Amino acid sequence: MSNVSGTVKSIQDIMRKDVGVDGDAQRISQMVWMIFLKIYDDREDELELTENDFRSPIPEKYRWRNWAKDREGITGEALVKFVEELFSTLKTELPTIGDVGMRAQVIRDVFEDTYNYMKSGTLMRQVINKINEIDFNNTQDRHTFGAIYEQILKDLQSAGNAGEFYTPRALTKFIIDRLSPRLDEIVLDPACGTGGFLTCAIDHKRQFTNSPEDEALLQATIRGVEKKALPHMLCVTNMILHGIDTPSGIVHGNTLEKAYRDYGEKDRVPVIATNPPFGGMEQDGIEGNFPANLRTRETADLFVALIIKLLKTGGRAAVVLPDGFLFGEGVKSTLKQSLIEECNLHTIVRLPNGVFNPYTGIKTNILFFTKGTPTKEVWFYEHPYPVGATSYNKSRPMQFEEFQAERDWWGDEADGFRTRKETEQAWKISAEEVAARDYNLDLKNPHTPETESHDPDELLARYNDQQAGIQSIRNRLKAILADALGEKA
Repeated sequence: MSNVSGTVKSIQDIMRKDVGVDGDAQRISQMVWMIFLKIYDDREDELELTENDFRSPIPEKYRWRNWAKDREGITGEALVKFVEELFSTLKTELPTIGDVGMRAQVIRDVFEDTYNYMKSGTLMRQVINKINEIDFNNTQDRHTFGAIYEQILKDLQSAGNAGEFYTPRALTKFIIDRLSPRLDEIVLDPACGTGGFLTCAIDHKRQFTNSPEDEALLQATIRGVEKKALPHMLCVTNMILHGIDTPSGIVHGNTLEKAYRDYGEKDRVPVIATNPPFGGMEQDGIEGNFPANLRTRETADLFVALIIKLLKTGGRAAVVLPDGFLFGEGVKSTLKQSLIEECNLHTIVRLPNGVFNPYTGIKTNILFFTKGTPTKEVWFYEHPYPVGATSYNKSRPMQFEEFQAERDWWGDEADGFRTRKETEQAWKISAEEVAARDYNLDLKNPHTPETESHDPDELLARYNDQQAGIQSIRNRLKAILADALGEKA
């Protein structure tokens, strides 16, 4: 572990000396495209042994082994010039037909919005030599890189660029565990970031693979869409590390750009798991792709509308959403009405503060629903901190084992969750009550006494309300005094 971790740190230290690379985000982007090509080349080594007619989509001259592997290889100005050619080739000159064309399309998508920032070929050679110290066909190094890869994401978030890219692994694993996709079921993440939900889905499905046909089916049922270039590249890399050799199901694009009405039956899928970016605003005009009653600039709400549309009848979804969705009005109320009337919104897991620390303190929830049957009752489960903890942080992140209580309590949707019982953590509300509350789903746990909130946003909102009330009383007193003085006069 420390070996690969040290290698990654050395790479970042070398890049800091290069005048062309400005800030952590560019450093990480630079490192990731190089690591991608190394991983791709290592994987091709394996495929050449297992596939008789294997053909690389990358021309020989530009394969990693032929320009990067030799420690004493091309360097300086010549290397910078070569990398310009490399980028041009990977973006525009790869094959387009057959299996090799599909593999080439993955590379084209990865390099579409990727750039070489390094100006010094000498420093670039040093970075390449460091990357060559990692063997991605070595199971230990590959496993270790999983941890390093998550460190890269955390570094990226610390750079202030990617609050929405990383969902804690404990959360993605719990969600996939509850959705429990079958081998033949397509799993879609319409805002897949670096692929956390999808890698958990691959791991879950692998237990059902017993033949090459099963493996091919698994590979064909993993789908994701990611708008930003860097998380898309990380997601494709992640797929390759998880044995998806041609991750053509991972699309570089924006799910919201296609008009809502243009998504039809052929686009519908049985399982959706996602943590859509929230608090974000889409580019002008995106909301125009949606019907008038669903138009909003809030990204997460547009994704909820689309997820309901994209589910097959009987399809299952789990979506991570902020508290604001539960109590919000307008389009949020319309969406919650759809979730109650068109879907069985059977469970809302209320997560504690700090799950996404240190990137955002916003409180979040997981909404689990099945399309096609109206909701009778919504169960809430308040996820507690583990014993002895009062928050999560980098050194004490959320653990999958914490969800054992929910898993034991969960029951079976097929029998209407009849085994569920109210506990200190769990309570329910009928669909009629939800409608009577104007679809406000922000229910506090009735089994715990109200505690004083120290959340700055909540305190500020309460202060503003109090100030508004005081001002209103002042205005009334002024009016009474004015009237009284007027009478005297």
